[in-house]
Amino acid sequence: QSLPQQKLLTWLSVLECVEVFAEMGTARVWGEMGRWTIIVLIQLAKAVLRLLLLLWYKAGIQTSPPIVPLNREQQQPLHPQDMEDNSSGKDQTYVGRRSSRVVRSLQSTPSLQSRHWGSPQQREESQSRRAEEMNQPPTPLGLQETIAESIYITRPLLHLLSLGVWGQRSWKPWLLSAVLDISSLSLLSDLKDLNRRERAELRRRTILLLYYLLRSPFYDRYSEGRILLLLRLLADYVPGVGFVTRPLMDYLPAWQKIYFYNWG
Repeated sequence: QSLPQQKLLTWLSVLECVEVFAEMGTARVWGEMGRWTIIVLIQLAKAVLRLLLLLWYKAGIQTSPPIVPLNREQQQPLHPQDMEDNSSGKDQTYVGRRSSRVVRSLQSTPSLQSRHWGSPQQREESQSRRAEEMNQPPTPLGLQETIAESIYITRPLLHLLSLGVWGQRSWKPWLLSAVLDISSLSLLSDLKDLNRRERAELRRRTILLLYYLLRSPFYDRYSEGRILLLLRLLADYVPGVGFVTRPLMDYLPAWQKIYFYNWG
């Protein structure tokens, strides 16, 4: 990736990290008008950055989060003692004569900070496999797939626009957003030879369709009573589950009020 593309991904990641805090802080300081203003500005900035990545840098299907979190266990460097052992040529493994089982040699046991339970070969294979996955280029998108990804990127802006036109209690913004999400996934379903990250992203988007059960006005009219009844039954009749379901019942109304939790 080029340096400008890395900067765009960094700014996009920062926006996704602070969007909930910005919404809640602005609502507390400037009220509802300030809250909706910051929501529109953040969604507009995210859409512009994603469209630049899609159309200018050919980034393909964009994942969430934009920058893959670092796996510190797999990226942990060897300590000087371990490097000396490797350079000295000591055998790292011992193969049993009868069982043919590979075990670590006591002479090559690493320090406590870098110790792991797999064999050195397993660790090297997992690191090389992860490196290959990280370095895989994005799948080139045709016209249909580019339109589908553009629909997914601009869906939040169209949803906000429809909220301003028809209001928050109308079914039209809910239906418009659902149609756009399903259309984007349907157009992308024909794409073959996706890498592992892109397949995981499409699965994540498909699972997120369940959010429409928790989004107003569907939640207010249909889902709320049934979900609360189910959580209450689980809390009353299943031992130990109440520690999770009762706080969840108290949290749902607050979760519903945060736009970026619900629609972001």
